[in-house]
Amino acid sequence: MKKKLLILFSNLIILSAQAQSPASGIVQGKVTDGLTNQKLPLVSVSITGLTQETITDSTGTYILKDLEPGIYNIQFSHIGYQDRTVFDVQVAGAHSTILDVNLETLVDTLQEVRVFAPVLRKSIESPISMHNIGGTEIKRNPGGNRDISKVIQSFPGVNTSVTFRNDIIIRGGAPNENRFYIDGVEIPNINHFVTQGASGGPVGLINVDFIREVDFYSGAFPANRGNTLSSVLEFRQRDGRDDHFVTSITAGSSDLAAATEGPLGKRTTMITSYRYSYLQGLFKLLDIPFLPAYQDFQFKIKTKFNANHELTLLGLGAWDDFQLYLGATPTDLNTYIINNVPVSNQHNYTFGANYKNYHTKGYSTVILSTNYLYNTAYKYEDNNPTKIKTLDYTAQEIEYKLRFENTSREGSYKINYGAGAETAQYLSNTDNRLPFGNKTYQSDFSFVKYGVFTQLSRSFAEDKLSVSLGLRADANTYSANMNNLAKTISPRLSASYNLSKALSLNFYTGIYYQLPAYTVLGYRPFTGGPLLNQQVDFIRSNQIALGLEYNTPQNTHFTVESFYKMYSQYPIVHIFNNDIPLANLGANYGVVGNNLVTGTTKGRSYGIEFLAQQRLNKGFYGIMSVTLFNSEFQDKNQNYVQSSWNSRYIVSITGGKLLPKNWEIGFKFRLSGGSPYTPYDMAASSLKTNFIIYPQGIPDFNQLNQDLLANFYQIDFRIDKKYSLHRFSFNWYIDIQNLTYKRYQLQPILILDVDASGNPQNAPSDPNSFKTKLIENISGAIIPTVGAIFEF
Repeated sequence: MKKKLLILFSNLIILSAQAQSPASGIVQGKVTDGLTNQKLPLVSVSITGLTQETITDSTGTYILKDLEPGIYNIQFSHIGYQDRTVFDVQVAGAHSTILDVNLETLVDTLQEVRVFAPVLRKSIESPISMHNIGGTEIKRNPGGNRDISKVIQSFPGVNTSVTFRNDIIIRGGAPNENRFYIDGVEIPNINHFVTQGASGGPVGLINVDFIREVDFYSGAFPANRGNTLSSVLEFRQRDGRDDHFVTSITAGSSDLAAATEGPLGKRTTMITSYRYSYLQGLFKLLDIPFLPAYQDFQFKIKTKFNANHELTLLGLGAWDDFQLYLGATPTDLNTYIINNVPVSNQHNYTFGANYKNYHTKGYSTVILSTNYLYNTAYKYEDNNPTKIKTLDYTAQEIEYKLRFENTSREGSYKINYGAGAETAQYLSNTDNRLPFGNKTYQSDFSFVKYGVFTQLSRSFAEDKLSVSLGLRADANTYSANMNNLAKTISPRLSASYNLSKALSLNFYTGIYYQLPAYTVLGYRPFTGGPLLNQQVDFIRSNQIALGLEYNTPQNTHFTVESFYKMYSQYPIVHIFNNDIPLANLGANYGVVGNNLVTGTTKGRSYGIEFLAQQRLNKGFYGIMSVTLFNSEFQDKNQNYVQSSWNSRYIVSITGGKLLPKNWEIGFKFRLSGGSPYTPYDMAASSLKTNFIIYPQGIPDFNQLNQDLLANFYQIDFRIDKKYSLHRFSFNWYIDIQNLTYKRYQLQPILILDVDASGNPQNAPSDPNSFKTKLIENISGAIIPTVGAIFEF
């Protein structure tokens, strides 16, 4: 493998050296007021470190010409507005770079002065626990594989996954405590092969070439974003080009994607993509006993009727198919996987429309969307269709959503208010043979969700102090218990004070609520039986955080934050004849939460985070984060037990360097403590009546999360080469995950201890039990990815 990589690397270097001289590049766009969309003339536009500078004309338009292809920081300055620097702007010679920018007004500055721009954009509503991530950062992140779920692991508070999954675990919360929005439209998940009732999956769904930037909130959630306890990811897509059509083809190690963008008229632009994976063939060649395949699509169509009215239509969807490769070499591990992993199929989509109306004081939006998830899985005993099915599961989730928002400035105050309503339908057919009792029922229910919100923000003392107060309330018709807005009034307060030009003190506190997953709400004891979990309530989390932020003119950014999250009303579910907090489930494939709720519990997560980030400066960039935390939930006996995500410490260091002739190298180092896990009940697992229908270890929940995995670390490396001609650009990259071939031990696997002929044996002291054994479950491999991107 190493010899093949060396040959490939050498050939790519030779190809790059023979490329023609690059064409010069152009950056152009418009600058507008961030609230009213008013065109801003006489804005100073300059490139950091270069002499090129221009100003916008009467229509807010600017153009920078004769730029060598590469990556630049571009600064925008205007009297009465906050300076803004857009980092990592990619310039190519094949096509001009379109960069439209909006600026935020300074509402309490007595003198007309230019104010020092912070390295990271900070909103008045969320001055703490929010990070802005640019599209270029996502694409070049070593080991990220152009996947936002992996990229955010460079930031503080984000757990590092030691498997192939993309579970988003923030500040000790569960994987189902996250919400995602694209251009204001909520989408239920951002991964392929999603775990129903959680957020994980092994492959990202979103085409990062569409992404202009992402706001990642690990706290201080604004009032217009509800139903979340751990994070919000707010994606903003770029518009399609309005001058001509451009097509790109991206080939990676696992899939092939094609995208095109361009004008559909004088006022309408579009961008669309389709991706098809060839993982099944690759996994078969590598003798892996499962064969995943996926396809996805994404599009955005935007019409600007005039300066005050615009409409955005967007959509994305996925088809996922997961088969078994029964011809894989029958090793202990392959046999275990084949005997336990079900065949599954999923497809999902989201379609949305966002209408925006700008007025003299701000703007209003009306957002209408629908999303759908179909999930099916089945398993036969011994994978033989002539035998009984041990699992036969089908579920559908359908939602229709409507939301209205208005954002305006009234004097020195910024005001946001709005309301939303949703209809939700859940259908499931479950037939699952399990130890301690089968689970067989059909469920079908629908209900309405609704909520209201408002947020008032203002700056004081010449913008040294900013304060934002928000209020939100949610309810639904699922049960009388939750059909009451007054029960979920959730105030939130954030503040920021500039101690000096570069140093600020930031704070937030709030109460947040989240509805349990549909898999929980839809549980019935049998077909036609009652919904047994109608006593559940919104999960509640009281949160507080305090931090310091320091910025330098060299684009360096430091923060330190302490946080405390207190959970209550978290469901306890009955599983394997035991009761455990739902917060400890979710980081696995399949379905989470379709169990009887037997009570509620409390939890807490607290810690301290440190971040040092160097935005692009003299060709260097990097980010280092350290998180020390503790996450625990009460068990059925009301004793605090560490949660399944409690790795206790996380360290991440990512860095890179722009080299001459459009070369770029980068690396990422990750270190985390081992996660807790629950050991097996060996006696229950070995019983023949249990093992035949459930051939794997049954957790001993009397020892919930009492064992600990070893510490984890990984080093990733990436090298990019870009070159550009007058009508064509090309980029190749090599991304190597786990460069040092670090192997790490996961929870051991329980299998049959067979005789020399491969037949199961009875336990020595119990003829009703099989003889079983534990085998090592070692993960970690060098994963090279070679990719190429053509644009013409």
